[in-house]
Amino acid sequence: QVRLQESGPGLVSASQTLSLTCTVSGASITTRFHWTWIRQLPGKGLESLGFIVFSGTTYYSPSLKSRISISRDTSKNQFTLQLDSVAPEDTGVYYCARWSSPTGFDYWGQGTQVTVSS
Repeated sequence: QVRLQESGPGLVSASQTLSLTCTVSGASITTRFHWTWIRQLPGKGLESLGFIVFSGTTYYSPSLKSRISISRDTSKNQFTLQLDSVAPEDTGVYYCARWSSPTGFDYWGQGTQVTVSS
């Protein structure tokens, strides 16, 4: 059974860096999937932030490209999101998920609420 679990602070001050970690069990992050970060802002739909693939290559949403970084620790089977210069508008629920073609997103973490205080 594949499981993903997000961890990190639920409260971040504006202008600081948000760092979230996704711990994966039941599958290796070096396998051929897109290990993805997604968020849902209040009243809005799901937004894909970016992903890291088995080779370590990353892709970021153009709207966040200047602020986002995704990395991994293969020894811990974890991948991490860093979002710089957060603002209250970044408040929302953050998810990690696994994507493959043609299946799409098949496994999700439970999500973690992040609140950015001004």
